[in-house]
Amino acid sequence: MTVTAPDLAALRHTVTSGSTAGLDWRRAQLGALRRLLVEHEAELVEAVAADVGKPRLEARLTETYVSVEEIDHLLAHLEEWTAPRPVSLPLTLRPARAHVQLQPKGVVLVIAPWNYPLNLLVSPVAGALAAGNTVVLKPSEHTPRLAALVERLVPQYFPADVARFVTGGVEETTALLEQRFDHIFFTGSGRVGRIVMRAAAEHLTPVTLELGGKSPTFVDDSVDLGAAARRIVWGKFTNAGQTCVAPDHVLVTRTARDRLLAELVAAVHEFFGDDPRRSRDLGRIVDARQHARLVELLEGAGGTVVVGGQHDADERYLAPTVVADVDPDAPIMQEEIFGPVLPVITVADHQQAIEQIASRDHPLALYVFSEREEVREAFTRRTTSGGMAFGATVVHVGAAQLPFGGVGASGMGSYHGRASVEELSHHRSVLDKPLGPDTLRVLYPPFDGLKGRLVAAATAPGRAARPAAVVREGMQKLRGLVRRG
Repeated sequence: MTVTAPDLAALRHTVTSGSTAGLDWRRAQLGALRRLLVEHEAELVEAVAADVGKPRLEARLTETYVSVEEIDHLLAHLEEWTAPRPVSLPLTLRPARAHVQLQPKGVVLVIAPWNYPLNLLVSPVAGALAAGNTVVLKPSEHTPRLAALVERLVPQYFPADVARFVTGGVEETTALLEQRFDHIFFTGSGRVGRIVMRAAAEHLTPVTLELGGKSPTFVDDSVDLGAAARRIVWGKFTNAGQTCVAPDHVLVTRTARDRLLAELVAAVHEFFGDDPRRSRDLGRIVDARQHARLVELLEGAGGTVVVGGQHDADERYLAPTVVADVDPDAPIMQEEIFGPVLPVITVADHQQAIEQIASRDHPLALYVFSEREEVREAFTRRTTSGGMAFGATVVHVGAAQLPFGGVGASGMGSYHGRASVEELSHHRSVLDKPLGPDTLRVLYPPFDGLKGRLVAAATAPGRAARPAAVVREGMQKLRGLVRRG
């Protein structure tokens, strides 16, 4: 299915007609999206599991459940977040009133990836509808079963002038990006993100890019290393490591290295058993190309495999793997791994870890396991990342109250909860100043006599640093001059 210029015109007319400005319309669309998820949950979970190789319970938790939670959070706060926000004005503009109005942008294009194909489609769509926009949904071509299902369901829950669905691969997406949208929301790789941004520039279309990168984890000997290892293993190997905020690699201090490696091995066995291939809780690699890429990275990593390493191309299976003492210059350390291979690199201390992190592109996520306040403070002050978590991995993404997004090469813009409404709305400044008395006469020429001297004094450099009483006195004199004149 494709979207034509007349289709986009109909979607845009829905917004320009004013019908999406009210809360009733927005609540109705969010309610329809929620019903789609709840009434067809079993089919959606089955499609995700078939496309991605994700365990069904994991698919429910990370796809349908979190999507419904996001919608419920939006519905609960929609009136508060979309209300006009009054702002104060300087003395020079009073009397007057002003506020910031959040307006729908228009037609929002949402391009979703394959790794969380439902959640990363639904969550931006929910934000777009909550902001009063209409939407075009474009799933990944690597999830054909889910795409076919959602393509069938969308027209059952949404009118054609509210939501449209587009399928296809590179050729279809390229043609789609030639159309003019009012906002593009893309989740995927940095390489494709650059293509999307170039296409958006042709129409000066704002974009939200949720990309990725090498999200590092730091561990020192001040923490419970068993608990830290379990949280790292869970965050890394969920969805077979195919998560944009998964721990990409671990930087561990020398004093914690051996114990952490032992705990990582123990956590892998605890979660997936002695033969992870037989575990019902371990996913598979999405396709043969990605599987071959990961095996090549593993074989060129250097270092020592302390657990895992087994793989089977026919099953797209790659065991949860931890590799110690990886060569920092190996290919596996030059690109986002996006799979179940965890390099562990030894550092002298947190200072060296911070220097290594700072030498790379800003990551989407940064995880710090340390109970030392000076270490936490150093990471807070000296690093930049999309998000940061102390004592945990990945779970910050599940907090709808926290904006989620990247910085630099890991993305731009943010969403979830209120951030979605803010991101996908136009923030219009509105000022209302009465015509009488015409206090703006102080700004009209000619600037001669007393008025000229007062304006010059009021606008002289350093005026803002003067006592408020002096400023008020000067303004009162100007207003008195206006009333007399």
